[in-house]
Amino acid sequence: MAIVNDHTVKAFDDDLNRLRGLISEMGGRAEQALRQAMTALSTGDLELAARVVEGDKQIDALEAEVEQLAVQTIALRAPMADDLREMIAALKIVSVVERMGDYAKNIAKRVAQFDQSRRIDTVPLLVSMSNLVVELIRDALDSFAARDADLAVDVTIRDKAVDDYYNSIFRTQVTFMMENPRYITESAHLLFIAKNLERVGDHATNIAEMVYYVVKGERMEERERGPTPEDNSIIAGE
Repeated sequence: MAIVNDHTVKAFDDDLNRLRGLISEMGGRAEQALRQAMTALSTGDLELAARVVEGDKQIDALEAEVEQLAVQTIALRAPMADDLREMIAALKIVSVVERMGDYAKNIAKRVAQFDQSRRIDTVPLLVSMSNLVVELIRDALDSFAARDADLAVDVTIRDKAVDDYYNSIFRTQVTFMMENPRYITESAHLLFIAKNLERVGDHATNIAEMVYYVVKGERMEERERGPTPEDNSIIAGE
């Protein structure tokens, strides 16, 4: 009987390690897609932007593979307690990473909307913002692979810097649009990109919160967030 149990445990561990590997690969692709989308934006490389859009299909395919493996493992291995929490977290995490890939794709699709002959001051700020976001993605996924609750907490704290970038860019672009009406369309695209990056940062914190729950068995304390420009507009009745 002990041999059967040992075999069952090893089979589950193998499945879990495969899941972690697939999630890591999926996260790596989403991270790369975001980097490439921002490179395409800053250089006007339409071919690179098109590759990002096309590459999103691979992220979607990995999501389907992870979901199939996770459901199969739950059905065959009947994991309990900590193991079950990790399997459920894996299912949620791949959905979040897939959305990150979608945001990178959305940014890449907007590259063609900009006049590359003119310097756009906001683009370097967006690139700096994206660098922070990429670090959050990597650390959130590393915290899952290593079951590192402290790193997960650190990710949620550092997301505030991404929010600060977004708020600054939002206010700057709104002011610029008011003073330069002929660039309203361009500024709107820049704001959408900034919002995409901000949402990816939020998704990284979602992963971190799930990791914390898997490791600790309890929810992470709600972190304080400052109001976004949209919140201020609502408060002001605008």
